[in-house]
Amino acid sequence: MTSAVENEGSGCVAYQGAPGAFSHEACLDLRPWDEAVGFETFQGAIDALLSGQCQFALIPVENSTVGTVEPAASLVREAGLVVVSEAWRPIRLALLGLPEARLSDIRTAESHPVALQQCSKALGELKITSVEVFDTGGAAAAVAEAGDLTRAAVAPARAAEVYGLSVLRNDLQDFSDNRTRFVLLSAPGA
Repeated sequence: MTSAVENEGSGCVAYQGAPGAFSHEACLDLRPWDEAVGFETFQGAIDALLSGQCQFALIPVENSTVGTVEPAASLVREAGLVVVSEAWRPIRLALLGLPEARLSDIRTAESHPVALQQCSKALGELKITSVEVFDTGGAAAAVAEAGDLTRAAVAPARAAEVYGLSVLRNDLQDFSDNRTRFVLLSAPGA
């Protein structure tokens, strides 16, 4: 993240996702002094910023493997938000399952559509069917709750700790230099 934004007092940063999602990780790493507040949709995170519920929003807008992250990038443009800073972050995808599960047990992998695109080749080679859900962290939570040995989540390895899962395979992404650009946003006139 650019050095222009430093700890100017704690506040709230809105992000899309559940705890353990890549956007949640980015909030914790880039703005540790702020409270990270998750929303199910990108629009929800932007609305929290525009309403004053949060002082900032941290939104992924571009990925080195799949290109523009939609609908996030369009929502950011249309809302006329101020880009305070940006950061490219490495994205290492992990396949997470129940502690008793083995890689050979897995039939489906749940995750955000953009994350699934980033590892589509790897999932195809493993003969695992992709299932789109709202978020990487939310996928990990759903797999943990379901208790089904055939289901896995594609999420950050850190999400395994959050939800009591095991990492069945690290570095699932199709390209080792997989990165996402996050923008830290403030409301116009803030």
